[in-house]
Amino acid sequence: MSILHSILKCGCMRMENEFKQIASLIGDPTRATIMWTLLDGKAFTATELAIVADTSAQNISMHLTKLIQAGLLSVESQGRHKYYKFSRKEIAYAIEAMASLLPQSTDKHDLHKASNSAIRQCRTCYDHLAGKVGVAITDGLLHQKIIVDNDNVLEVSLKGQKWFSELGIDIEELKKKRRSFLRPCLDWSERRHHIAGSLATALLDKMLLADWIRRTKNSRAIIVTSKGQKEFYKYFKLDLE
Repeated sequence: MSILHSILKCGCMRMENEFKQIASLIGDPTRATIMWTLLDGKAFTATELAIVADTSAQNISMHLTKLIQAGLLSVESQGRHKYYKFSRKEIAYAIEAMASLLPQSTDKHDLHKASNSAIRQCRTCYDHLAGKVGVAITDGLLHQKIIVDNDNVLEVSLKGQKWFSELGIDIEELKKKRRSFLRPCLDWSERRHHIAGSLATALLDKMLLADWIRRTKNSRAIIVTSKGQKEFYKYFKLDLE
């Protein structure tokens, strides 16, 4: 066995072991509940997470410690409270993408019921819009050539630069941020892509500020307002009525 082969094998084994550790951490039911809850995009206290996971304060503390040690979560203290959130956005995207592994229902009644649920219709995927509406918006941007798909690499066209500028979104400033600017994100309910990255976040913020959409309490589901229905058709050629 050559030295190079030994080095490569050692590297692969290390990655495999690290992957197993991460998979084991996320696979625990309580920790999976924590990770799914944090997809809301907000920071939660240990007490709030314990209530959602239906477990004790002592048990939730143990799980949170493990997730922090693994680098999956970060914690921030404000006064007497500690708030937990994903340590970086890519973790949220990975958790959301894992949901695409859920088997599609073969029962027509269940499928119809699920397809009409609020969470599948329109929701936040951590810091951007997802669900049927999120995918339709992406389709609208692609159809109008505001964004273009070059072998699964999304880019803003010259037409798109003007379009976003008129919408009040500064593309050049977004590109300066230390994160992905624009990329496809697999939507677990639609099994197709919506857009993610700083541009998608800016678009979500714009929609919320302009009251095109509204958050719902204790849920990632998003409501499209009557104003939003008109603006969605104007900008994305999307008919939600």
